[in-house]
Amino acid sequence: MLDATTYTPRLKKLYDETIRAAMKEEFGFKNDMMIPRLDKIVINMGVGEAVKDTKKVKQAAEELSLIAGQKAVITHAKKSVAGFRVREEMPLGCKVTLRRAAMYEFLDRLINVAMPRVRDFRGVKGTSFDGRGNYAMGLKEHIVFPEIEFDKVDEVLGMDIIICTTTHVDAEAKALLKHFNMPFNS
Repeated sequence: MLDATTYTPRLKKLYDETIRAAMKEEFGFKNDMMIPRLDKIVINMGVGEAVKDTKKVKQAAEELSLIAGQKAVITHAKKSVAGFRVREEMPLGCKVTLRRAAMYEFLDRLINVAMPRVRDFRGVKGTSFDGRGNYAMGLKEHIVFPEIEFDKVDEVLGMDIIICTTTHVDAEAKALLKHFNMPFNS
């Protein structure tokens, strides 16, 4: 097991050694605290079949925990919706929030391992920013991550990945992600 006090993720080193200086020069920040950095990454899986079978949520949470390297939390319905046969407090999905080293490790695996394994991959949309410097993207198949054993998967699930930055300007956030080699198609 790696010692958390001495281990620094590859992308964190890259950020500290080159990206910070490049961002400061590119945008002309006067203060080092103004330089954008990654804040957190939130991964969410909604399991629509959970209405019929609640075991599917537990299976999705286990698989998300494998992908993220951190225990996933099961999310519950806030309200009852009769049209969808959903009752209040019914388990419907799972999520995990990554920060610090785990966040950088996940981003590294997402960009360099998982995205190239997506069929017919042509890059991610460069317009999926929310206006506050956060980037949201979706994956249709969670099996692109090497932690998931394809033979043991009952059902292929999608996931939403939200990358939160400390900036409130989309252009700065996009430049930050480009420095991390995020494959934007536009």
